[in-house]
Amino acid sequence: MNLTADIALAHRLADAARAAIRPHFRSGLAAERKGDATPVTLADRAAEEAMRAILVAEAPDDAIHGEEFGATNGTSGRTWVLDPIDGTAAFLAGRPLFGTLIALVVEGWPVLGVLDQVILDERWLGVTGKPTTLNGQPVRTRPCAALADATLATTGPHYFDSHDGEHFMGLAATTDHKRMVMGGDCYNYAMLASGHLDLVCEANLKLHDYAALVPIVEGAGGTMCDWNGDPLHAASDGRVLALGDPARLEDVIEALACQH
Repeated sequence: MNLTADIALAHRLADAARAAIRPHFRSGLAAERKGDATPVTLADRAAEEAMRAILVAEAPDDAIHGEEFGATNGTSGRTWVLDPIDGTAAFLAGRPLFGTLIALVVEGWPVLGVLDQVILDERWLGVTGKPTTLNGQPVRTRPCAALADATLATTGPHYFDSHDGEHFMGLAATTDHKRMVMGGDCYNYAMLASGHLDLVCEANLKLHDYAALVPIVEGAGGTMCDWNGDPLHAASDGRVLALGDPARLEDVIEALACQH
């Protein structure tokens, strides 16, 4: 891998997505419903098309996995994973809590991630083995002395089925649940990486929802894993945890498992 070139390419992808998304924010843009009932807009599609055009021209041997236009095969063992607008519902509501997610996955493992928030002009970059940065400046997660002190975030309870929801509520009950944050999508993970949240718990995520976030959170000193504590990869089941303080991992796993 040529990390310098890959990082530069990831920034160009994020810049292209910004240019496609910004004009549509708070414009009254209409939305359609996809097969899973989630919303999609012209901005989602335009941003992914702009990124794909760059990848086809500059990295033709790499595979592409995008939320809106699916997967194309490659020969390099590398896959660029694209989520043009993670948090389309927030985007449609005029809330700047969405983000463009760009990941480079090598042999199934995320090694580079970008989270770009176009309206707030914030860009997190995570690369395996390097410190995570926000607009070029290093960021760190914060320590959490006990799970009872942890601020927990999730996109929303309606994203859990009844079984997973019971486990989530069991975890929530052991945290500082009066400060629990609902909503935020990928932006919650950025806030965790920057030291403003302690824990994110989600279920039913797809690869494009979490791949970019792994190197961002881990490069800031945190950890990301599934609900069993295993590292996240391309075949993970979509149950995702992010912790700012890895010392709390056993406590979190125990709290999730104890609720039946």
